[in-house]
Amino acid sequence: MPSQILIRPAVPADFDAVARITTDAYLAAGYFDDADHPYMRQIRKVAERNDNAVIWVAERAGEVIGSVTLAVAGEPYADIALPDELEFRMLVVDPAVQRSGAGKAMVDAIINHARTLPGVTGVALTTGLTWESAHGLYQKTGFQRVPERDWFVPDTQIKLLVYRLDL
Repeated sequence: MPSQILIRPAVPADFDAVARITTDAYLAAGYFDDADHPYMRQIRKVAERNDNAVIWVAERAGEVIGSVTLAVAGEPYADIALPDELEFRMLVVDPAVQRSGAGKAMVDAIINHARTLPGVTGVALTTGLTWESAHGLYQKTGFQRVPERDWFVPDTQIKLLVYRLDL
């Protein structure tokens, strides 16, 4: 039986692990070809992201194994959030322990947190067109596709899909 997963706010001591896990997860999934891509460089700036958004980590046996960024409409890291939504981005699990329950634990914690926020009636996210394992996780946790909100990364042909869960 795997040890329990703790979801908690990130602290500065976690930032290097968050940067490494995010990079490793995105590269392992084939989202980017190399760590020097401008977006990859941006997502490794965890301290800067933490100044402008909420970052949570998934921890097992004292080790950070995943992370996620939360935002609401109007915040710098909110890409798609409507005024009544909590948005999450960059949900990643260390490739060495993927499919161990950490991703689902983070999604469940996000949903539970969203239910405590005044005026929030849904949780929204964006995911890549070909990110099948992510699609499966979101569908299993009750999210529904909202194709009319799909969008393209600016100045690219990369289409991103939007999912929402009504609370």
